[in-house]
Formats: sequence, C-alpha cells, structure tokens
Amino acid sequence: MDTTISTHPDQTFELGKQWALELDHAWTLGFSGDLGVGKTRLIQGICHGWGVTGRVVSPTYSLIHEYQANGKVVHHLDLYRLDGPEAIWQAGLADYLTGSAKGRVVVEWIDRWLGPFGDSLPAQAPMASPFRWVHLSGCQGEERTISYVDFRH
Repeated sequence: MDTTISTHPDQTFELGKQWALELDHAWTLGFSGDLGVGKTRLIQGICHGWGVTGRVVSPTYSLIHEYQANGKVVHHLDLYRLDGPEAIWQAGLADYLTGSAKGRVVVEWIDRWLGPFGDSLPAQAPMASPFRWVHLSGCQGEERTISYVDFRH
C-alpha cells in the first residue's frame, strides 16, 4: 500500500494529473472515503490529465457521467446511492466494474461494491484488471491521507 499526504485541494488535483500520466486506458480506478474528503477533486485531476476539457462533477444522482478525452471516453460512476453489489447489478453498472465497458472507468464509493478498503480484493468481487483502489481520509484541517493499492490479475 502506498500513501500520500495532501495538504490542499489543489495538491490533490495535481496528484490526479500525475496519476493520469502513469495509468493507461486499461485501468479501472475505485475511490472510497467519507463525504467531502476529496474523491471528486482527485478524479477531476485525473480526468484533466487524460484530456477532459469539460466540467467534471460527481454523478451522485445520475449514477454515471461520460466525458470525452482525446478520442477516448471516461466513464465516471458514483455508487453512493446504491446499497451493495445487488443494487449495482440491477442499476446496470456492474459491466463497468468487471471490465466490459470500453474506455476508462473511475468509480466513487467503490466500497459499495467491494466492502471496506483493504490491501486485498474480496474473493467474490469480479473486478476489471488492472485496478487501483484509492482511499482518502481526512486528518486535520485540509490535510488528507490518500492511500492506494494496485491489483493486476
């Protein structure tokens, strides 16, 4: 598990841009953490780094937003309103998580699919490969701890 400390939302955004340069189109990225901890800000940086020029906002009520980025699509999912894997399947979002979707996939509230953040994937969780699981937690003030684990099947 790797960990970074961010002391400002702009620093979180810049980390996202840096990750965008490191991760190719095959990766699925899942984010967990409390409300307001910076998940969307990190995703905004990633999307910007991939070439998204439009506004990137959390799709809490629509469940998914799609952005164009240099001829590729970015699928931005938010699982906050769904109560677990069964609800995710019923909403038609599981294909994005299992690698069936074409394009890049970023998912807020991935713990609704996988359970609590950890350094291993649950055995029953079908996941796209490769997958980066990112967890953000607030410390004090604007400081955030950003931990992540990469999984390659």
